[in-house]
This record gives sequence, C-alpha cells and structure tokens, in this order.
Amino acid sequence: MNHSFSLSLVVERSSLIYNASSEETREDVSLMVLRQLRLHCLHLSFSGNKSLDSGIAEMEELPVPQNIKISNITCDSFKICWDMDSRSKERITHYFIDLNKKENKNANKFKHKDVPTKLVAKAVPLPMTVRGHWFLSPRTEYTVAVQTASKQGDGDYAVSEWSEIIEFCTADYSTVHLTQLLEKAEVIAGRMLRFSVFYRNQHKEYFDHAREAQNNKMLLSVKDNSGSHGSPISGKLEGIFFSCNTEFNTGKPPQDSPYGRYRFQLPAKELFSPKTNLYFADFYCMYTAYHYVILVIAPKGSSGDEFCKQRLPALDLANNRFMTCSEDEDGQLVFHHAQDVILEVIYTDPVDLSLGTVAEISGHQLMSLSTVNAKKDPSCKTCNISVGR
Repeated sequence: MNHSFSLSLVVERSSLIYNASSEETREDVSLMVLRQLRLHCLHLSFSGNKSLDSGIAEMEELPVPQNIKISNITCDSFKICWDMDSRSKERITHYFIDLNKKENKNANKFKHKDVPTKLVAKAVPLPMTVRGHWFLSPRTEYTVAVQTASKQGDGDYAVSEWSEIIEFCTADYSTVHLTQLLEKAEVIAGRMLRFSVFYRNQHKEYFDHAREAQNNKMLLSVKDNSGSHGSPISGKLEGIFFSCNTEFNTGKPPQDSPYGRYRFQLPAKELFSPKTNLYFADFYCMYTAYHYVILVIAPKGSSGDEFCKQRLPALDLANNRFMTCSEDEDGQLVFHHAQDVILEVIYTDPVDLSLGTVAEISGHQLMSLSTVNAKKDPSCKTCNISVGR
C-alpha cells in the first residue's frame, strides 16, 4: 500500500528560501539534506537534552526513539526503524536524523572535518529508507541518532530528547554499481592490441625471497586500498598483480616501471586460458589523464573464482573491451588488450617462477606512476558513478 506524503522544510542560505515536496512509498522516505546550512527557526542540538532554542516550543514530552535498528545496508542506503512509547505518538509530525561519519582518532587534526548531515523526514510508518550518494559513501563507518518532533501551527517545533547513538558501516559496491563502472570504462577502452606475455616488476629482493623462502613461488597478498573506495576486492581479495600493456609502436612491454627494476615475464597462456574465468573489478584514475581498469583472472573452481563469482561482473574471455583470449585458425591462443586504459591484472593463484624468466629492465623506475594505495579522483566524470565514491 502506498502512502503519499509531502516533505516541506524551509532552509535559509544566502537569503534564498527553498521548499521541497515529494511522494514515496512507506519504505522509501524522501529526506532533506541539510549540509553546511542552518535551519530557519530550527537548530538541532546534539547535547542529549531537548533543544532550548527559541524556535522550539515547550510542551508535553514527545516519545524518545528506543532500540534503533539498522538493516538492508548498501553502499549508499540503509533502512532504519525504532520503538516508541505510545504516549503522544499521534502528535509526531517529523523525524530528525543526525548522521555523521565516525570520528577517526588517527585523522590529521588539521584536515577539514566532515560537516554533520541533518535529515528531516515527515513521520510515516517505519521502517524508512535513507538513501543518498551525496552524503553516504561505501564501506564507511557512521553514527546515527534520532529525535521525534511535532510541528506547531506557528511553525515552531516541539522535540523529544535524542535517542542513543548507533554505529553502522555501509557496504561495498554491488555488481549493479560495478556494471555501471564497467560500461563507463568500455567507452574509453579504445582499440585492441595484441600481446603475448604477462609481466610483474619488483625489486631483486622480492624474487630472491620467492626462490629461497617460498619454494620458488610468488605467493598471494591481499589487494590494497587503491582505486574506488567501494571496490569489493580492496582489503579482501588475495592475488598477484600483473601487467600486460604493450607499447603500440613495438608491441612489447615498456621498459620503464614504477615497481622495481626486475621483471618476471611469462607466456600469457600460462595465466589466461579457457581454464580460467575473467572478471571486471574496478575503473579509476589518480588526478591524471591516465585511467586504470582492474581485471581478475581466476582458475575455474579456485577459492579466488568463488570469491569473484559472488561479487564481480564476469567477462566473456573472447569478447570484451579490455582483455581477450581466443583461438586463431590454427587453434592457437591469441591475446589482445585495450590500448587506451592501463590494465592491472590480478591472478588469484600462486605462480611458480619456473614458468617464466626474471631479468633487469633497461628503463627507469617511475615511482610517480605507482598505484599502491592510490586514491581515486572523486571529481572525474569519466570514471565515477552516482553512488558514494
């Protein structure tokens, strides 16, 4: 059953007055976001006591929300409900919701603090859905508290005390959001170039350690926090990073690298074949003209494959815009990569060094191009979607 209601709030900013109205279902309540604004004739106090501002009327106490519950959490929405004493319940006209990012004790004290978000919703049956990519970010910890209010005939409000403070954390991007990123990445991927090897650059000590302490194998490590903040693989998926991009004029890997002067190189067929699955994981940039696409190669049936199946969009090995593996007329595997994006390829199983060779590169170590824990540019229109960054 649909419940129609109007949401009306007067906000003062630079002498301009705004009014908002909307119609929603009982579980999807429109909310007015008050960010860096002040309420006209209403100031929300978070001291735990009823507001003493002159715009708040003194009258019979309103019920304080109890036992707040957060559910159905996504990267940019959540449902909220609570219990209330039946006293004066019929007088409640609005809910005030105070939403804040949880304070990071290790944060730079000189950094500008996030402005608290005040949400005002007309009182409707609970639970209500709070949704908004402009104030909710993926995998971010928040605190929330609720206050009930009764709007008076003269425009003033009677308010309850604030509820207890509840903490919750938003979720990662879903496959729906990742598909939106994928579609944006396809637009700029460019033509396909042929390649024949995967390669990985590191310092000499890395390969020495693999030989001496890891039975000649490169072992898995957890994906860092580079790329989109909502990426479901960051801090969770284990794998090994490889590259496959080539220089268009030589068809060979570039001789420069930001990751080390030694390069392990192996035939592409050793990692990428009909025995593997391919997944799209992310699309981002780092305040530069370069754009990066993260792909995951997972041997079929492996633990990495099972992880990706539940979280990432799968790609057709022979027909996608980023990296392909197909057979030629002679039945030989042929490989192509997109020219206009930098591919970061994660392989989800250990790799034996005997499958390839390690040699020193002749170029430079370009540290400025490293993407280790690189933060995505939230203002780039090419690689951002309309959810939390």
